[in-house]
Amino acid sequence: MVSVRARNVVLRYPLPRGVRLAAEPGAAVGGRFSAAGRGPRYVTALEDVSFELKAGDRLGLVGSNGAGKTTLLKVLYGIYEPTGGRVETRGRIYALFNIDLGFRQEATGRRNIILRGLINGWSSREIERRVDEIVAFSELGDFIDMPLKTYSAGMSTRLAFAIATSFEPEILLMDEWIGAGDKNFQGKAKGRLEEMVTKAGIIVLASHDDTLIKRVCNKVMTLAHGRIESLEGI
Repeated sequence: MVSVRARNVVLRYPLPRGVRLAAEPGAAVGGRFSAAGRGPRYVTALEDVSFELKAGDRLGLVGSNGAGKTTLLKVLYGIYEPTGGRVETRGRIYALFNIDLGFRQEATGRRNIILRGLINGWSSREIERRVDEIVAFSELGDFIDMPLKTYSAGMSTRLAFAIATSFEPEILLMDEWIGAGDKNFQGKAKGRLEEMVTKAGIIVLASHDDTLIKRVCNKVMTLAHGRIESLEGI
């Protein structure tokens, strides 16, 4: 059974030496600064974040810029290790952000599929099994064997989207809803993404789009300065 548990999660970044802070640290957005006395100085990006998700849950993360939404997604995915507390996940977890991570401009589209697959932790057999489907979905034709530097921005996005959505995660983390390509391809991409969302056991979606949150999610968490302001069903 898939699940996500966060228990009193804290994430702090140490401040580099030489950074000057106001006498009363504070900001309209972002984490909270600490500069008490001569002790360690840091930014608290997340503080005392606790929640639990089970199969079927779709959690929307909302809040202003710097509230901690993307940071929390990265903690859940394991990019950041909590300073305090813990995160426990059960199930295959995947994140749909930075979908063009690992692309090399000198390599062909086909080679970039392999490189991205290795970054994703796919085995050689998994990569081989997915290549043809990724190429077909991207509709890049013979360009798949051309260097990425010859692609337009839209073609690169098509390839990145085709790779990023060629799996069936049990836990899906999303930083905003992603689209790809021209008008004709966008409809195809939307259908692909909707299918992924339907099949995933748990979804955590960070977005500023209230309509999207209400359509996709059954729970919403409001974050402010790294703290949970509210967590409720919708």
